[in-house]
Amino acid sequence: MKRWTNFLSIFLIILITGCSAPTSAFEKTTKIGILLPDGLGDRSLNDSAFYGLEKARDELGILFDYIEPGDEEDYKTGLVELIEQDNDLIISLGTKVKNDLKEVAQQFPQQQFVIIDSQIDLPNVWSIQFKEDEGSFLIGALAGIKTNTDTVAFIGGEDTPVTRKYLSGFKQGVAATNRQAVVLDQFTGSFDDYDLGAKTAFEVIREGADYLYTTAGMTGEGVINKAEETGVYSFGADSDQFFTGEKTVVSSMIKNVDKAIYIIAEEWQLNGHLPSSDLVLGLKEDGVGIAPVRNIAMTESEKERLKELTNKVKSSANMADE
Repeated sequence: MKRWTNFLSIFLIILITGCSAPTSAFEKTTKIGILLPDGLGDRSLNDSAFYGLEKARDELGILFDYIEPGDEEDYKTGLVELIEQDNDLIISLGTKVKNDLKEVAQQFPQQQFVIIDSQIDLPNVWSIQFKEDEGSFLIGALAGIKTNTDTVAFIGGEDTPVTRKYLSGFKQGVAATNRQAVVLDQFTGSFDDYDLGAKTAFEVIREGADYLYTTAGMTGEGVINKAEETGVYSFGADSDQFFTGEKTVVSSMIKNVDKAIYIIAEEWQLNGHLPSSDLVLGLKEDGVGIAPVRNIAMTESEKERLKELTNKVKSSANMADE
């Protein structure tokens, strides 16, 4: 397990305290620990979370520690280590950390935790979730507008409630712009099987799909690369995946985890506690969105249609209104 401390920030705080009252700077400095289950360099949620903490450090003056666990057996150990580091707040990401974080939170009821992209019903755990269906709606709308075969596809990893939200939004978006289009959907059952992703992509391409939307981690990279290899288009998820397939990726549904992290840090820094209710971020809150559209040409009327749908989703109470 790799552990790193933000030595530069600590050094700067020491310099500050050398020129001011002995304890005031430390009394006002928030210290946050984060467990990054997939580690840095994932070009997705973990990198985004780290960027949010860097921004909070630079703009709010917080300190932070982070741990990259080697495997799932290290999650609990990493969380306890962050507690022992005297962090005011401990953050982690995703459903695969959920059970370990819940157990540790029960063992340490005075410690405050945040889980992103999942939910835990404990008084000392605050949850941040995203309206994946709203961002996926726009991806579906774009696919419905541009498909030449009236057949598009969704390829997910494990069949979870969150993954179902991606699929639901995508289907609604396609229907909003092309009622003739058929949506093929497949769940591979894995987030880390590149070859399975490529195989599944080939199957839906053979059935006529010319736009593929995937949210499947490493499995999704196999989907994107197979789309590029066969000359069809694809959409990524969670972060801008353009560089995974520069000739095929049209856009990606983005979760602005960095923004969520910054909100957490700012709230704690200003108030010393988190809000009483959990946070759910959608298009209106800039919690989700889509990456720039590349590799295809869009007419002005198509751009206007996408803009209209974006505004409609922002003004709706929920996706069921669409």
